[in-house]
Amino acid sequence: MKKKVEILAPAKNLYQGTAAINAGADAVYIGAPQFGARTNAANSVEDIAKLVEYAHLFKAQVFVVLNTILYDNELKTCQKLIYELYDIGVDALIIQDMSIMEMDLPPIVIHASTQANNRDPQHIKFLSDAGMKRVVLARELNLDQIKEIHETSDIELEFFVSGALCVSFSGNCYMSVANGERSANRGSCAQNCRLPYNLIDGNGDTLLSETHLLSIKDFNLSDQLPNLIEAGVTSFKIEGRLKDIVYVKNNVSYLRKKLDAFLENNGEFQKASSGRTIYSFEAKMDKSFNRGYTDYFVNHRKEKIGSWETPKSQGEYIGKILDIKANGYIIENSDLLNNGDGLYFLNEEGKADGDRVNIIINGVVVPNTFRKLPIGTEIYRNSDASFNKILERDDSAIRKIGISMSFSETETGFKLLVTDEDGHQHSIDIDFDKQLTKTGESIIPNIKKNLSKTGNTPFIVDNVEVQFSQNWFLPNSKVNEARRTVLEELISIRVAAYHREEYQITKTDHPYPVSQLDYTYNVSNKMARQFYLRHGVTDIEKAFELQWDPGKARVMTTKYCVKYELGKCPRFQRKTMGEKLKEPLMLKHGEVEYKLKFNCKPCEMEIWEKDAEFEIEDYFSLEDMIVNS
Repeated sequence: MKKKVEILAPAKNLYQGTAAINAGADAVYIGAPQFGARTNAANSVEDIAKLVEYAHLFKAQVFVVLNTILYDNELKTCQKLIYELYDIGVDALIIQDMSIMEMDLPPIVIHASTQANNRDPQHIKFLSDAGMKRVVLARELNLDQIKEIHETSDIELEFFVSGALCVSFSGNCYMSVANGERSANRGSCAQNCRLPYNLIDGNGDTLLSETHLLSIKDFNLSDQLPNLIEAGVTSFKIEGRLKDIVYVKNNVSYLRKKLDAFLENNGEFQKASSGRTIYSFEAKMDKSFNRGYTDYFVNHRKEKIGSWETPKSQGEYIGKILDIKANGYIIENSDLLNNGDGLYFLNEEGKADGDRVNIIINGVVVPNTFRKLPIGTEIYRNSDASFNKILERDDSAIRKIGISMSFSETETGFKLLVTDEDGHQHSIDIDFDKQLTKTGESIIPNIKKNLSKTGNTPFIVDNVEVQFSQNWFLPNSKVNEARRTVLEELISIRVAAYHREEYQITKTDHPYPVSQLDYTYNVSNKMARQFYLRHGVTDIEKAFELQWDPGKARVMTTKYCVKYELGKCPRFQRKTMGEKLKEPLMLKHGEVEYKLKFNCKPCEMEIWEKDAEFEIEDYFSLEDMIVNS
């Protein structure tokens, strides 16, 4: 049997979830009324129920995100919500907090959120043995690491392939809560990583000013799908539960076509849902919100990945300014631009800036607010007004299920049999006195034409067969009525026939890979603590939110490295890096200051509050630094 591979799309709400399904998603993930890591993307149980019914029509799945950490007074509420979600047919829950594994649960499938530290084979094997059916892998992993995880456990692997990147290890960023009591692990990240900072060295000298030093490019692995499948990934996840519908449709449709091209004539893998989408637009990743794209570390550390000019969308490259005329610009490839488009460029101060196209006259692009930009300035379009208008229409992506129709005669009249692409069938008998056509001509072409009119139903006719022994007569109204009746019933049959995988979690006591947990394991309640104790953990530190020591904490660990971005990495850029930087390096935004600590052996950077004390690694003395340089 072929293994299913899916496109998994974000759903901010019911409307966008439905649009994602229509655009070709095999599954969607959506926030519940509470306990989702995006508080601005919460949804009622009633809306989720409607999305479930619609998705299941196409054999697509709905996953609900319950991936915040929980406090003791929320445990009962969370458990009650899980039962409600199970009762409406939700396919799986995506969780971070291990307290949920301690609850008395219905037989619902559990996935481990990327916030659950899904970075190493031992941890993921533990989660699999505990009853989880899927893990959302850490974004920092490379293909070799993913393959190793796949070979260690048969758990399903889900991996982000497009959208914004969290610069920190997911679930381990505490910058937001440390500076304003808004916890990312409670769904309220303040995105401190997207702020401008000054970079100050150990001598107190400012090396860079007002630069977005922690802002990184967006993820795009659309050309890596075959490699990821080979490594063991079967779910390709799109980030963006706060993004607009244009972003969702564009990303889903682009990845759908990429994956379908791979799956065509493939004997090992198949699409995870039914139906096909008819598009009235050509998807292009650069049309979506993006800060420039990167493959991050999937192919190991190779390129610079910072988006230092701005955390805002850069978009697609148009061309350079060739000349200035009156109050407008002559731009390369200006024929690609439309009135209302958003423009992005770097101004004379090297700062990210932008404007909108007011009008284009005789090749001159006139912005809303003219400024005299230097000749050669590179112009990007970060909002395509014409493209957006098309995608905002409901009919820009229409999903249909293929059906075959057979129309034949019976002793008492006629019969219409419909079979869909998944083998579901329904038929209807038409009692009608058989009589020959007055002209003696066949009405079969007319019957085929009427049966093919599926209108706003979710079906599209791939084949119609009409078998008559003579040129019988039948009114159009009878044919149309039969078609409507049989298709309405087929919808109900498909939804009723949907098979939801279920799994009953049972408590286990197999050993956790480590015996001591620091605050990065985010243990914030008694049931999570009980879970780890039963699995052999002896020392459990409270979550950061419950024991923060102001001024002295490590607030982030990341594979991203400021030294590497500066060309000062002793591991990969030793021969060209020049003079060693005076440490500790500091980041400063207003009155807020952080220290940077570089752990070169695991190739990680840590961000600490300003009063923290740590030893600076003498990386020039490490042999492996020289070997890998």
